[in-house]
Amino acid sequence: MIKICSVILTGMMTFSSPVIAAEPAETSLHQNFLKPLTPHNAEYKVYYGSIELGKARYQLPASSDGYYEYRFDSDVSLLMLSDVRNIKSEFQLVEGKIKPIRYMSERSGTGSDYSEQTAFAASQGVIHTIYKEEREKLEYAENVLDPLTAQLQFRMDMYSNPKTLHYDMVKEKEFDDYEFKIVGKEQVIIDSGTYQTVKIEVVRNSKKRQTFFWMAPDLNYLPVRLSHFSKGSKQLDIQLDNYHFFESQKMEAPTVHSKE
Repeated sequence: MIKICSVILTGMMTFSSPVIAAEPAETSLHQNFLKPLTPHNAEYKVYYGSIELGKARYQLPASSDGYYEYRFDSDVSLLMLSDVRNIKSEFQLVEGKIKPIRYMSERSGTGSDYSEQTAFAASQGVIHTIYKEEREKLEYAENVLDPLTAQLQFRMDMYSNPKTLHYDMVKEKEFDDYEFKIVGKEQVIIDSGTYQTVKIEVVRNSKKRQTFFWMAPDLNYLPVRLSHFSKGSKQLDIQLDNYHFFESQKMEAPTVHSKE
């Protein structure tokens, strides 16, 4: 269960403190898709049934010289089992699209500790990746993301009202692809508040496992809840606990040259 929880948390598209919110910076209508890049923090509570396993946090500080750093940290435990993850992704915004530069992940707790590192070397035409001390060199491809930047790109793409969403990413030394479909609009009531959301389902060939998550358009499509089911029984529930958007300069989508 700890392993399942951590995998879902990390890939959550990557959740009873009072909610703190500030209005994000104003943008023109054609730049609304940049709102998910407004600097923000979001904390989530992780449950297995009625048992609280721990917390997770996403952090997106303000951009520095056109570069962004997105962080994810989680600490969950059940009885004598524990899992702690610290993940960071560095990226640029190039012609309105996220372009990953480096991805770093460290896991510790029950069982073996391990790390994962990925470098996207576009000018060399390769992606260098290390997982559990094993190296791999993959052919570079456009629009390939890492697990963290895929979440942000997903939120940006929601502004185009897509029917389905598909993403390719580098994960555990290989390319992996994920597809999502929009189920519809739904009101979500959790301890931190009531949210008007868009419900999303992870597309799978089998219905034995189902994962749904709910994103709030009024919060720049921040995920407010995720539920994972196995054979029809809920296995995991992640709920937004608190969030904060920070004041920032007006967002723009400049055309820039990547730097490696």
